[in-house]
Amino acid sequence: MLFYDFEVFKYDWVVVITNTEYQSEEVIVNNEQALIDFYNEHKTDIWVGYNSRHYDQYILKAIICGFTPQEINEWIIVKKEPGWKFYKDFWKIQLFNFDVMTNKFRSLKQLEGFQGHDIRESSVDFTIDSELTSSQVDEVIKYCRHDVHETMHIFMETITEFESQIELLKMFNLPLKNISKTKAQLSAFILDAKQPKVPRNDEFDFSFPNTLRIDKYKEVLNFYMENKDYKKVFETEIAGVHHIFAWGGLHGARSNYYGTGCFLNIDVASYYPALMIEYGYLSRNVKNPDKFREIRDRRLEYKAAKDKRQAPLKIVINGTYGAMKDKYNGLYDPLMANNVCIGGMTLLLDLIEKLEPHCDIIQSNTDGVLVKLRHCDDYELIDDICHEWEQRTHMELEFEEFTKVIQKDVNNYIIVDADGNYKSKGSYVKHLSPLDNDLPIVNEAIVNYFVKGIDPEETIFNCKDLIKFQKIVKVSNKYDYARYGRKRMNERVFRVFASVDKNDHTLSKVKNGSSEKIPYVPERCFIENGDIKKMEVPGKLDYWWYLDLAVDRINAFLGDDK
Repeated sequence: MLFYDFEVFKYDWVVVITNTEYQSEEVIVNNEQALIDFYNEHKTDIWVGYNSRHYDQYILKAIICGFTPQEINEWIIVKKEPGWKFYKDFWKIQLFNFDVMTNKFRSLKQLEGFQGHDIRESSVDFTIDSELTSSQVDEVIKYCRHDVHETMHIFMETITEFESQIELLKMFNLPLKNISKTKAQLSAFILDAKQPKVPRNDEFDFSFPNTLRIDKYKEVLNFYMENKDYKKVFETEIAGVHHIFAWGGLHGARSNYYGTGCFLNIDVASYYPALMIEYGYLSRNVKNPDKFREIRDRRLEYKAAKDKRQAPLKIVINGTYGAMKDKYNGLYDPLMANNVCIGGMTLLLDLIEKLEPHCDIIQSNTDGVLVKLRHCDDYELIDDICHEWEQRTHMELEFEEFTKVIQKDVNNYIIVDADGNYKSKGSYVKHLSPLDNDLPIVNEAIVNYFVKGIDPEETIFNCKDLIKFQKIVKVSNKYDYARYGRKRMNERVFRVFASVDKNDHTLSKVKNGSSEKIPYVPERCFIENGDIKKMEVPGKLDYWWYLDLAVDRINAFLGDDK
């Protein structure tokens, strides 16, 4: 397996390639033939990069095809054109490329920052209008090598993505070249889905499920029947809760809700795939719809047996709906995508309508509803209502019991069970991973307060790990540069900490000469872009800034404007 990264300048280019099998490294600078020879020796290996699906693979292919890296770099970076459009024969070059980038809104530097790693930039300007000096080449190699090693870290953090994709290829006897495909592309390929030569033009000719029974909230059905504009939403009160119905889902929640008692979280199992199977809502481009059902059923068998082979099948099952809205995918069928989404929303509304007289709706979303029982012994009554809905709609419901709910809104909540275990959703309270580790001490303080009754001051002031106080900031290309105090910064990504030192400054972003404050960044901060994994809190850290932020967010959950 090879990990690789390109750096391209006006007159120079560098690639660093690490071979994990032999623990060796290849560094190539401005030597097209050396790269071509290396490629020919390793064309059967898997090449792994970050954003390599959209960038690095095309730099490599361009060099192999006789183009300069600068030509394709300008095409992708400056003109913002997709690499595959640059040359029609790129597809003929065998390259088993696997891209570890799972979130296109996160740069490699941001992910490095979340992990506490060194995120200092190279001092060599990528827009430099001259050939690189030998010392500049050395620095670029060091920088490029660092990014390759960081790509390896991210690969290990997300290795289940790779393992699932490899296992999927094995299950369906697919050639290794398919490792380069996205999940949606794999879904279309496995299901043998191909778009018709003549477009259907029936996107809004959807129909409601024939099992639907809506008596009270018919205005929701009228909204979809009368509206053909994806930008419009319908807002109404359902079961005493404000709801929003859109073309991508529904959500409703009691704002600033805090309650204890007997709660049931009722989710529809594998909702969208079940709708495609039971109501014929699968893309009409699929040659054999029974194959989709077979894959779904096999995955459920594996899941029940706790067999890890369920994970790759989940790729096909869950990737299908999104692909039905992608006009470049073989599964593209917007009518069926609308049938799935509208059918799912209205059937869930059907369930809410039946539950409403017998329990309190706390929140609902696209595939489930959270309710509070008025009497804890009402469980069997609710179960009977749900059973009737399951039998009629051919869907399956899953139940979880909780004893406490702390809810800011539908996207931010904590639910706690009788044993003190909890689930959370939302940037303020979610479980943070090494790849989204932003202001972790604040999340920890909020959860500790609501779940364990620990004062946020205790959580924050007792913590000595600097990484828990980090805020990772990215200044996008919409802005000209970042400024720290009066100093113009070359970097775009920063790791900042609140400071009590009067010699520290404000970090701002600048556009057309005007500076703008960066959200959730303290007025006075210090920047530490080096490796901080083992660093302890310095004396100048402003603990009170983090405490104030935690208290503000706690109050946001409670609806307290203090």
